[in-house]
Amino acid sequence: MLHRKIYQLSREGTEVWMYLRDQGRWLERARIIDIEGDLVTVRYETEDDDEICSWEEMVRLESIGSVTRRLSSVPRGRMNASDLLISDDCPEAERIQDRHIPD
Repeated sequence: MLHRKIYQLSREGTEVWMYLRDQGRWLERARIIDIEGDLVTVRYETEDDDEICSWEEMVRLESIGSVTRRLSSVPRGRMNASDLLISDDCPEAERIQDRHIPD
């Protein structure tokens, strides 16, 4: 199941946060570049004091404990309630339908 989800995320090209349980660390804002057998290639950046480093790692599928992605974000700072989009502003085709309502 995890293998299929990682494959789907690699096809979408979205940024993911990946927890490597054997190393006990998170890879933040990584992109899944390739999947070959049980090896997953990811690319991510880290920021030190005055430089940004780009990394590419090959990780075994069994060492991946969790994969998450950002669904949405809200900018920080002072905002009015009218600045935020709500479900009524969403186009009809993109709205999530309530599955609990009988047909």
